[in-house]
Amino acid sequence: MSFLAQSSFWIQTAERAVKTVAQTAVATITANATGLLDADWTTIGSVSGLAGLVSLLTSIGSGAVGNDDTPSLVD
Repeated sequence: MSFLAQSSFWIQTAERAVKTVAQTAVATITANATGLLDADWTTIGSVSGLAGLVSLLTSIGSGAVGNDDTPSLVD
């Protein structure tokens, strides 16, 4: 598990998690098709946060496969 000590792994993992949270928030807002003031921000935050957590855990699980300094399975 030496990949957990590498800063490049954590930087890439954080980038992926932030992108996942943003994409999920946009998808949830779009799926509700409501106005900005009518959106259920608690649900949007909850769903987006869960997606970010799943992304984080997936990156950690992928770190043991392939190149040690990246959360990607294909690098």
